[in-house]
Amino acid sequence: MKLTSQMIKAKAAELGIDCIAIGSIDRYKEAPPLMQPANYFPECKSVIMLAMRIPRGSYRGIIEGTHWHNYTFYSYNRLNTVFRPRLTYAMACFIEDCGWEAIPHYPAVSERMGEGEPVMPGRMPNVAMSVRIMGVGAGLGEMGHSKVFMTPQFGPRVRLGMIMTDAELEPDPIIKPGTLCNQCGRCVIDCPGAAIPPVKDKDKKLHINVGAEDIFWGDVDMGRCTLTHHGLNNRISPFLKKDLPNFELDVQTTNMSEEEAYRLTYTMALGKWGCTYDQPDNSILHYYNYVLSHVGYFAVCGARGCICSCMDSLEKRKAIKNVFKNPLYKRPLWMMSYQKKKMVGRINPWREAYLDKRDPSLRKNEY
Repeated sequence: MKLTSQMIKAKAAELGIDCIAIGSIDRYKEAPPLMQPANYFPECKSVIMLAMRIPRGSYRGIIEGTHWHNYTFYSYNRLNTVFRPRLTYAMACFIEDCGWEAIPHYPAVSERMGEGEPVMPGRMPNVAMSVRIMGVGAGLGEMGHSKVFMTPQFGPRVRLGMIMTDAELEPDPIIKPGTLCNQCGRCVIDCPGAAIPPVKDKDKKLHINVGAEDIFWGDVDMGRCTLTHHGLNNRISPFLKKDLPNFELDVQTTNMSEEEAYRLTYTMALGKWGCTYDQPDNSILHYYNYVLSHVGYFAVCGARGCICSCMDSLEKRKAIKNVFKNPLYKRPLWMMSYQKKKMVGRINPWREAYLDKRDPSLRKNEY
């Protein structure tokens, strides 16, 4: 059965997919071997990229400092694992109904893949594409300085999906670098982890050729990014201050790999320790454990610099199509100090506070 790009885009509109673009396989010939579509599906002819919007309002609670888990649920974990994949699956079925093979590819963390031995000579183990690089090659959008993908419709407020197919489809033109991201540096200034390098630092830019275009972005410090995103940055997490009041790690000066940051943040979030008096589940970080148990993920910083400030800049320049009647930032941004004014407690601050509330004389001369 005949299948055209126009048919696919009409089906996308019917399904409610926000953005769609198509790239030809030859555009990705310089992709890293473990991110190379041809190493996954040798007969692949076209890459179809989909994007679903992140509701702007899902950031409001974190911007105001009043509500956190709505963003994790609607705009991170469930958008990545339920809402958008449901439509990617439907599109893949439509393509296969037309007689062409379609691989709906989950947006795995591609730079973590590759473990294992090849099953035969010439085959790569655990190939996983970078959906951002694939999105650039399909003409869906461009890479911003902070490594965040942005579309002309919604800027950085998107989550991406991908389908590979052996159908040869008419590709969309690649969006020229600089069409959306003007290297304004807002993401650099407002990142609470100081994870994004200055835009003028040429030694801190990463480059790749996609469809004969030089695509580049800032070499983000992913250790600092992960520590901040997953809540070990005192500047952005009131939950950390509550449960570990004397924890003074300055994320902005850390030198840690992304893997080390993941091991630390998830261990802390899932960890239990004795009796903390005020938390019956004995969690080290109660709120993180709570969100993980309900949603399976926890995003704490709310993408303060890389998405929100970028979005604010794009909206003010009217550089994207989805603009609003009111500005994103209505008040000055809040930020907490990573340093305490004085030490909280001495040996066990939770026990001490608990006993002092009952009767201050119970601990007289204890230490």
